[in-house]
Amino acid sequence: MVQARLKHSPEPLHSKDLAVCRKVFDKIQSSAGFVKKSEEADRVATVLVELYRQGVHEPDHLKTMVQAARGIFENDVLRAP
Repeated sequence: MVQARLKHSPEPLHSKDLAVCRKVFDKIQSSAGFVKKSEEADRVATVLVELYRQGVHEPDHLKTMVQAARGIFENDVLRAP
């Protein structure tokens, strides 16, 4: 198994960083349908910010990685017919 080590940035997130995270969060929330003020929302936000701090800044990559980490699959794409 290949393991990658991502570097954690101790720098605070700036408004442009938070805007990227917010857009990704909103897309995931909309497609997954969880309530914004819920434990699942907190978990998704935590994973999202941690990945962003580790250097994953591309929105589509962030979305895919957060969904995979939380077991969120859109529109039954990965489920067998």
